[in-house]
This record gives sequence, structure tokens and C-alpha cells, in this order.
Amino acid sequence: MTRTVIFSEACQLPAIGQGTWYMGEDATQRRAEVTALQHGLELGLRVIDTAEMYADGGAEEVVGEALRGRRDRAWLVSKVYPWNAGATDAVEACERSLRRLKTDYLDLYLLHWRGNIPLEETLHAMTQLKQAGKIRRWGVSNFDTADMEELLTEEGGTGCATNQVLYHLASRGIEYDLLPACQQRNMPVMAYSPLAQAGRLRRDLMAHPVLVEIARQKSITVPQLLLAWVIRQEGVMAIPKAGSIQHVEENAAALGVVLESGDLTLINQAFPPPQKKLPLDVI
Repeated sequence: MTRTVIFSEACQLPAIGQGTWYMGEDATQRRAEVTALQHGLELGLRVIDTAEMYADGGAEEVVGEALRGRRDRAWLVSKVYPWNAGATDAVEACERSLRRLKTDYLDLYLLHWRGNIPLEETLHAMTQLKQAGKIRRWGVSNFDTADMEELLTEEGGTGCATNQVLYHLASRGIEYDLLPACQQRNMPVMAYSPLAQAGRLRRDLMAHPVLVEIARQKSITVPQLLLAWVIRQEGVMAIPKAGSIQHVEENAAALGVVLESGDLTLINQAFPPPQKKLPLDVI
């Protein structure tokens, strides 16, 4: 069974999308990046997540090229810098993103992280953009529980469609309070870096004997196991980077991986869930 996430009654999406962090930084990789994104769309990975921050807009340009003639097949997400999130600046930032993406609307527009601009101003801009048809939905990223509670008290704050946060097996802090609170409100959570960021932590995860053995028994890869673990939660979408055709195919196949209770018990023993409130992990 392929896992899905419901953003509204009329919007049910595959629980794995395509991330674009670090795309657009190396011109020699551009064709491979465009091809990978297009292949992901063919495999049904409709959600493409990007941001004005990624390669200073370069990732949005890669996405725009990938979506030429395919815009209607994608569910497109971008993000605004917190210092561009003012009542007027956010509108202008969105228009710049739309130009780079070569589209006239975003399916979802996120405040990348919380800055010094009052939430009231950002909400005003999001409302304007939605009324103008430039965005279909808006949401936030890197908001902890207290930030979400404050957001929801603002006028229009309950219109928030999602919270995109760091979530992977070695970073389970959101399970203590943030994730349950979002689930209670039927607000999807988008997990960025679901395979952990490159480096020692990721290498340790990929080589962990418990994960290697479970993956071997299921005839899948450790990355597929990690993705299946993230999306096991109701209302959680994973957005791993989709830098090559091989990775895209591997990611798409993870949608059909089912973890049994015994698998989850072993995983929880190796990577215990949080027993107290932890600060939100951010990278």
C-alpha cells in the first residue's frame, strides 16, 4: 500500500516528495538534477520542495526548467527568508520565486524559519498572495511547539497548512509534543533531511547493524528503511533530496515498504523515542 498525506479533502499526496537543497550550485550537475526531478514526477513523486535560499535561487531555476511542460503534474513548494517575510517584502519575494520557477502560482509557500518580523505581517502577506491566486496554501518551517501555539492565536493563523521540520531516526524530538499537536489539528508535517544530513551522523545511520539487518531481511536498502520509518507516522511526508535517477527510484519504492511491529520494536530499542521535551533540531 502506498502511503499518502492529506492536505485537504481535495488534496491527497504521496508521502514522499522531492527535495532540492544543494541543487543549482554546480552547473555541471544541472542536467542530472533536472532529469532526476522529471523522473520523479513520472514515478508519481508530485511534491517538489525548494526555497529562495537554496543556491540563492538557483534551485528554483533548476525546478523551473524541470517543470517546463509539466507544471500541472507537480505540487510545488517554496519558502521565503524570514527577513523577506514582511507585509510587502514577502509578496515581492514570492513574485521573484515565481519568475525563477517559471510558473504563476505555488501550491504551498512557507516561512522558512521564524525571524524578527511580526507574524501578523507575514500572515497579511500570505493572505494577499492567496487572494491574488499566487499561492494556494501557506505554512511555516522550523516552528517549535510554542511558535505554533503563538501562530494559531494570530488572526488567520489557523489557516496554516503545514509545518516543515527536521525529522529522521536520529532526531526524534518532535515526537514528544510537536508532532502529536500537529496530528491533533490534522496538520501535515513535512520532514526535511529524513535521511539525516551528509556527514558522520548519516554514515553511522547507514551502517547501523540493526538497520542493516532489518533492511537485509526486507530486501530493501537502509535509506528506504529510514524513509519508511519517517512516513509510518500519520500525516507525515518525507522530502529527501532527489539528485539522481537511482535515488529517485529508490525513494519512490520506499512508499510501498511496510514496517512490522517487530521491526519498530528493534528500531526503538536502538534509537529510543524522546522521554522529555527537547529543543527543535534545525540545520
